[in-house]
Amino acid sequence: MSLTHTSGSADARVLGGDLVSVLDQRVRERVRREGVDPQRESGAVRRIAETVVREHDELSLTGTVLPVGDPAALVSELLARVSGFGALQPYLDDPTVEEVWINDPSRVFVARQGRHELTNTVLTRAQVDELVERMLKSSGRRIDISQPFVDAMLPDGHRLHVVLEGISRGFSAVNIRKFVLKAARLSDLVELGSLTPTAARFLEASVRAGLNILVAGGTQAGKTTMLNCLAAAIPGGERVVSAEEVFELRFPHPDWVPLQTRQSGHQGTGEIRLRDLVKESLRMRPSRLIVGEVRAEECLDLLLALNAGLPGMCTLHANSAREALVKMCTLPLLAGENISARFVVPTVASSVDLVVHLGVDPGGTRRVEEVVAVPGRSESDVIEAEEVFARQGGELRRMGGMPPRLDRFERLGLDVHRILAGDG
Repeated sequence: MSLTHTSGSADARVLGGDLVSVLDQRVRERVRREGVDPQRESGAVRRIAETVVREHDELSLTGTVLPVGDPAALVSELLARVSGFGALQPYLDDPTVEEVWINDPSRVFVARQGRHELTNTVLTRAQVDELVERMLKSSGRRIDISQPFVDAMLPDGHRLHVVLEGISRGFSAVNIRKFVLKAARLSDLVELGSLTPTAARFLEASVRAGLNILVAGGTQAGKTTMLNCLAAAIPGGERVVSAEEVFELRFPHPDWVPLQTRQSGHQGTGEIRLRDLVKESLRMRPSRLIVGEVRAEECLDLLLALNAGLPGMCTLHANSAREALVKMCTLPLLAGENISARFVVPTVASSVDLVVHLGVDPGGTRRVEEVVAVPGRSESDVIEAEEVFARQGGELRRMGGMPPRLDRFERLGLDVHRILAGDG
């Protein structure tokens, strides 16, 4: 509907009603009429929004409709409503916001620098439902009574998690963990104060030497960022295959195949689990295997791959490096009753070379708390570990531990002793 032919009733509605809502409807009408996909063609939506606002502005000169105070801001608002994610879009565009979540439509929170803030954004139940539907449409995943949880990736790389009402009391719970690229390499983490130059050089040398590295820490401790930075140190001549619940890893590499899980379809078939991806990746001639996060029985398949000589890395939730080793010994037991600790413990001891444990300080800064080496020995179901670096008095200090597999460093001409002494 052209604004130059607006009827009197429509004019009154513009004057007495919500201007943004009226223009929103007109933008949507044109989007449908032109066959534009609002999720994939945001440029076309912006063009339509600019046209609608300009026509309204011209019509306001006749005095029949309200003038627009800030046309650029109105265009942005319309774009967020039609092509973006409505009232949440400003938080998604704000680089200081790390995560957004909705406990109920009137309580929208954000996290900045590790601290939680209740915003003044108030939504309706219908708006939340529409936002979830729009987000899932862009990801190709679904949520319903039979599948009340969903993990999905938004177009900008943000991770969406939804728990449907009925499982979550009163309202659907929505979390959007933003992908904020603050560090792409280990040297970037040094600049951010997460680790020291010596520790960064040691970790880079360990990756080049093909050591198996476990990245551990709590929620939002920076595990995925650390894994990205470690993966960026993998030599370009090697072939990398990664397996994740949803695509979160992003690192520069010329020969990399990323894999992600898949939900079952409406008939309950077609599900691809993380364990399936780990097994499948071994048929793809990998030089390195990366698992985004191990949580269950896929840990056994990863251990078998590492124990067979395939270098790899993964993340895991744990409160310390040693707790991470204990958890690596426990998760494989979920794969079946025929898996015993007598097999798993020595396998973990001989497969994991380094554990990098991350934490968050009271100010919200993510940092490396310790780097622990695993010499490969165990006794009475306890795996030996040596601290290579540990945080003392707020500083990451060199301890007495040494990494295993020194021969791998030597083959590449890397002097571990010099690197750890700060001379490398």
